[in-house]
Amino acid sequence: MNILETNILHTKKLSRPRLLVLGCGDVGMRLLPLLRAQFRVFAVTSQPERRAELRAAGAVPLVANLDDPASLRRLKGLAQYVVHLAPPPAEGMLDRRTRHVAAILPDAARVVYISTTGVYGDCGGAWFDESRPVAPHNPRARRRVDAEQVLRRWAVRGGGRLSILRVPGIYASDRLPLKRLELGTPALLQQDDVYTNHIHADDLARIIARALFKGRANRVYHAVDDSDMKMAEYFDAVADAFRLPRPPRLPRAELAAAVTPALLSFMSESRRMRNTRLKSELGVRLRYARVVDCLQQLRTTGASERQA
Repeated sequence: MNILETNILHTKKLSRPRLLVLGCGDVGMRLLPLLRAQFRVFAVTSQPERRAELRAAGAVPLVANLDDPASLRRLKGLAQYVVHLAPPPAEGMLDRRTRHVAAILPDAARVVYISTTGVYGDCGGAWFDESRPVAPHNPRARRRVDAEQVLRRWAVRGGGRLSILRVPGIYASDRLPLKRLELGTPALLQQDDVYTNHIHADDLARIIARALFKGRANRVYHAVDDSDMKMAEYFDAVADAFRLPRPPRLPRAELAAAVTPALLSFMSESRRMRNTRLKSELGVRLRYARVVDCLQQLRTTGASERQA
């Protein structure tokens, strides 16, 4: 490549719109390859040792801490596109991190915020779409509702374009409850069990990319797949795919004494969420429409590797 070609390439890179990714963990790293050609990507990390990893993935690493607003000042107005993947703090009813983020967002920015399906609380296994009001039952979900409200106020005030993705349990080949199965952690009896929702990490990354370009202003999307499973069914399916024992089943009263309060909280909320808006408005075609599709692929791959 001669000097002229190098300069042209450099100019093109500088002319690309800027994208700021906050909370660039597993899903963020899956997102970078989908967007680094269209954007000049800046990835925020609180861990200086991750800078080389982020550079190798095609992002400009920026060391900052969402709990420290002073460290974010230099990011104010940096990018017109923002993906907010960072979780709220572990305590309290408010998400002060998102308040710090809102303070650095430029007016009219396009923002995708990754929230949680937990904002709906327990829905008794009912099917519903994004029009259902939120009803968080625990502090973790209340912090997410607070973050959504903070960003909605920012969007109204500054003319921003906000898309909120409400995300369920994220899974992938390296994000499965194998340790839980190996430990023999019990699940609920069928009559006590709850419906649970899922999304593959790769599909979630693709949904985020779609929302950046096609998400409607101040719109909520259920980032869920087509699965219709109770929680113990999910554990059974994973156990079968990896040739592990299925978890024992207990009635709810007995299970409450056998698992942590945090796990019991997850096993006390039953929801089935429609994803029509995800498909009709964002045009998403899920690579893994159901959890069992991914598990079947993993089982087939594993069998092929064993035969080889």
